Amino acid sequence: MSEEFTFLGVTIPKLATYGGGFLVAWGIAAYFLQSADPPSFTALIPAIIAAPLLLLGILAQKNEANLHHYMHAAMAVALLMVLGGARVITGFDTMSSLAIASHIILILTGVCFMTGGIMSFRHARKSREG
Repeated sequence: MSEEFTFLGVTIPKLATYGGGFLVAWGIAAYFLQSADPPSFTALIPAIIAAPLLLLGILAQKNEANLHHYMHAAMAVALLMVLGGARVITGFDTMSSLAIASHIILILTGVCFMTGGIMSFRHARKSREG
């Protein structure tokens, strides 16, 4: 079994970096794209939630000795992203299109990262056993 696991063609730390970076950019863009005057701070929530994911991805790439600690923490952040985005289920009719899009993007990014992370954890366990 190969040592390095990839999901969608990238390593899990890079997936955390890309996903976190995308959500930070999305949150900042959503803040400036909203029609409210003054802009609502809540549009930055995806960026605030994803900033730790981005940071953990960068740290995992720089300090591979603690990779498993960073990735476990990143999985917790991804779970919070999914749970936070799930609000769209109950508040769908009262949300703006931008808010709905932000919640759906949070869910999709979190699920994508969690899927890759779970597969990576299973790969690591099989590598240790085999």
